[in-house]
Amino acid sequence: MDFGVVLQTDPPAWRVVELARIAEQHGFSYGWTFDSHVLWQEPFVIYSQMLSSTHRMIVGPMVTNPGTRDWTVLASCFATLNEMFGNRTICGIGRGDSAMRVIGRKPCTLGELCEAMDVLRGLARGEEVPYLGTTQQFPWSQGGELEAWMAAYGPKALKLCGERADGFILQLADPALAEWTIGAVREAAANAGRAPDDLKICVAAPAYVGDDLPHQREQVRWFGGMVGNHVADLVERYGPEGTAVPSALTDYIAGRKGYDYAEHGRSGASHTDFVPDEVIDRFCLLGPPEAHVERLLELHNLGVDQFAVYLMHDQKDETLNAYGTKIIPAFRAAVKSATLGQSTTQAATQSTTQQDNDA
Repeated sequence: MDFGVVLQTDPPAWRVVELARIAEQHGFSYGWTFDSHVLWQEPFVIYSQMLSSTHRMIVGPMVTNPGTRDWTVLASCFATLNEMFGNRTICGIGRGDSAMRVIGRKPCTLGELCEAMDVLRGLARGEEVPYLGTTQQFPWSQGGELEAWMAAYGPKALKLCGERADGFILQLADPALAEWTIGAVREAAANAGRAPDDLKICVAAPAYVGDDLPHQREQVRWFGGMVGNHVADLVERYGPEGTAVPSALTDYIAGRKGYDYAEHGRSGASHTDFVPDEVIDRFCLLGPPEAHVERLLELHNLGVDQFAVYLMHDQKDETLNAYGTKIIPAFRAAVKSATLGQSTTQAATQSTTQQDNDA
């Protein structure tokens, strides 16, 4: 399983670059940022420096959207960075929440999202694509590559993700909800004639390492509010008793009063008092290193390919260090041990079967 870090592009921008560099040194292979151009600094300007300051890290938004930039402009940004740094970008994409609503627009439709993914990937690869009644191609882009990983929660979005995206981004780390959503996107992929295992799975959630759980919960309670804001759209669409969405994802927003985008992704956000501790514990990774390793193993066993750490709290450097020196090594050792044990068991079973056949 790969590890990623998710950052906000708060000033100073060089601090974002520094955190990406530190993360790579600690074993993180993906560097993601929010993409909400009014609330934070423009990420594509910062990506160039993130890529320049790292060696292997793959960089991109978690997530961009089809509404705030012309699709050809967005594709040109990815293709230019790939030409400069060797295909080290990735496009996390969704319908658009804060980026669109802050400027008074509604999130894009799933149809627009589907079409945008095709245009972005095609142009970044140097292909001809249909766009607004024309045919477009970057004559300077040759041999580029770009994957589109789609963020989703609801049934229709999960279905589109399985049918058309290269990867699935789930913004919470509850194993039960991960199992449900991963199953939905893989089923959609299979029904579309795709190999379900080819679809990459990324779980993204805040991680905070330490023993002071009450403090950790307060630092990341904003995340329950952010997820709840997305869930509120699902409840409005399907109803509070909608069987299409698990109650474990919807019940906790009953006390939600609203959402202040000025506090989007911020510790201490005032609109998150409805989020109970139980939800924070399910959605996030908190506690000592062994608790993180235990949850990561659960996610790994569900087929998760990447865990991306939201680093919006007061222990950014400490969390990266704890993951690099303790958690990632312990996790990989546990996976290796389990794999070796499974191989030994399989070998013993095959040997016994062979002996029975010989007899």
